[in-house]
Amino acid sequence: MSGPQGDAHGAAIPALRVSEVVIDCADHGRVVEFWAAALGYERREVNEQYVALVPPASEPGRPPLLFQRVPEPKITKNRVHLDFRAPVMAEEVARLVGLGASVIAERSLGDFAWTVLTDPEGNEFCVAGDA
Repeated sequence: MSGPQGDAHGAAIPALRVSEVVIDCADHGRVVEFWAAALGYERREVNEQYVALVPPASEPGRPPLLFQRVPEPKITKNRVHLDFRAPVMAEEVARLVGLGASVIAERSLGDFAWTVLTDPEGNEFCVAGDA
């Protein structure tokens, strides 16, 4: 196992990396189907508690998602959420709504705009346009 690499200034860069993003859900059915269609990912059964979605090919910015079945329902706002970019935000938001997402809010800071949505289980995520 190799240690941390150095950056341009010689400081150690940690070897820590994201292996997957875990999303809690009450039921794998609709939420896994939604994200598979939204991202074009492939479903991989892990066990009765977990279902993985993986991109068809490994590439930066497309980490696997792991859906963990939990007994408690989602009650409040997510402390962590996914942010996505799309060439045309409005078209992508419409596509996601057609798959089962709900629009929660339209936001902006200066010239930067994004839409806040929820998946079929109420997990928040955001979509912004490229630019």
